[in-house]
Amino acid sequence: MFNPWPTEIRYQKTKHILYVTFDDGVVAELPAALLRTESPSAEVQGHHPSQKVIVTGKESITITQMEPVGNYAVRLVFDDGHSTGLYTWAYLYELYQKQNKTDMSCGCNSATSCHE
Repeated sequence: MFNPWPTEIRYQKTKHILYVTFDDGVVAELPAALLRTESPSAEVQGHHPSQKVIVTGKESITITQMEPVGNYAVRLVFDDGHSTGLYTWAYLYELYQKQNKTDMSCGCNSATSCHE
């Protein structure tokens, strides 16, 4: 099983982009608005897929703080006060994949599926 691991995490406030470099060479550019609207928190995701809340109006949101959580995640604090989501490395990689419509879960790092 492929487990992406970050080698660098930095936030560029002027662009509202979180950059996560993974050990496979991928540099994920994740907009703060995407991270906020897809927060892994129960507040957004609910306790069942049918309970997911559609969050809107976050186009200019910014990340005000990043806090490491053990060796597996980061807590992002947003300027609207939201701070309850724990973004695991795998979840950040998954958001990158969804954003880029690629499937690299096999670890091949191919922009197109290697399994077609």
